[in-house]
Parts: sequence; C-alpha cells; structure tokens
Amino acid sequence: MAKVLVTYFSKSGHTEEMAQHVADGVQQAGVEVAVRPVGEVKLESLLGYDGIIVGSPVYYGTMAAEVKQFIDESVMHHGKLAGKVGGAFATCGVAGGGSETTVLDILHSLLIHGMIVQGDAGGPHYGPVCVGAPDGAACKECEKLGARVGELVKKLS
Repeated sequence: MAKVLVTYFSKSGHTEEMAQHVADGVQQAGVEVAVRPVGEVKLESLLGYDGIIVGSPVYYGTMAAEVKQFIDESVMHHGKLAGKVGGAFATCGVAGGGSETTVLDILHSLLIHGMIVQGDAGGPHYGPVCVGAPDGAACKECEKLGARVGELVKKLS
C-alpha cells in the first residue's frame, strides 16, 4: 500500500493542527499516512514513503530552523527521493509575513531531491497557508493538499 509522511515543526500548535488536516486528506484518498514532528522522523525512513509533505511556521520569511535542519540532513538521500510526491504548507503570525516564501523554500528543496510537486490551479497554488490558528477554509485547503498528494501517489505507484 502507498504511504505518505506528513512531517512538521510546531511551536504554537497551529502547524501541527494543519498537519492533522493534511493527514485527513491523505486518508480520504485511501492512502496510509504517518504524521510526525520533524524531530521524530528517522532520516532512513524517508525511503519507505511514496510521498512527503512538510509543514513549517514562518520565521523571518522562511522555514523554522528545525525544518531546515531536517531538510539539510536529508541530503544523505540525495537522488534517492526522486519520483516521490512532495507538498508543503505553512503558518504565519501576520498576513504578508512570508507564508508563500516559506512554502516555496520547502518546495525548492523537494524539487532538488527530484520529487514531484503538483500545484493547485483552483486554490492556494503552492500549498495551504494560514495566519494564526487555521480556520475552516485553511483546514479545507489542508485536506485538499493531502488528498491531492494521496491521489497522485496512487497514480504513480
């Protein structure tokens, strides 16, 4: 069965809440999902997933140091994650605080790994974002991201 990892860093709990909604979307697509903070993900386990979705709060217009460290250490698998499906989401303290730049920074890293990233023509194009706690609209977009990644993983498996 196809498997997706939803991993994140969350200090306030907002990014963790979004991660749970992303995971709900993956499950709705009929794909097995694991939800883990980045600090609890064993890098060796990345090879066992068909999709990896990464979430972060915004710090100074980019991802949290904990997420950056996770990505930096994932270089041990450079080239081995090619063809897996990726996605990203972010939380921010203020509108215009760097949510899209954070999502794009994460996606750049996934693309450098050779991963496949599907945009959204009808919603948040790069990945869901929210200001503060996720509201109903943000939660729905998170579920859509999870479902989109789950469906693509099934197609490619």
